[in-house]
Amino acid sequence: MKPDIHPKYIDTDIVCATCGTVWKTRATKEGMRVDICSNCHPFYTGEQRIVDTAGQVDRFMRRLATSQQRQAEAEKRRESKEQKPQKKSLLKEIYGEEESEAGEEQG
Repeated sequence: MKPDIHPKYIDTDIVCATCGTVWKTRATKEGMRVDICSNCHPFYTGEQRIVDTAGQVDRFMRRLATSQQRQAEAEKRRESKEQKPQKKSLLKEIYGEEESEAGEEQG
């Protein structure tokens, strides 16, 4: 084997950023951190909690709230349009309602 081609292994700690669990191991890097580990991952723990280190759930909840607010405003606008009195058509104003209805029956 060639000398000095393999990386040097050092004793180091791996730290979970979520729960703070520490593992001692050997690696080529010193002081590694992981986002989630088997001690706090919902699949291994059986809990139904959301682990969100990147803020994705917060962004989704903001988008959801904005969407629901827009839908509520659109519904209010639709209701306000429906409540406005409808203008009579020009034919009904000129000929009256009875004559326009009679004309439709004949046609």
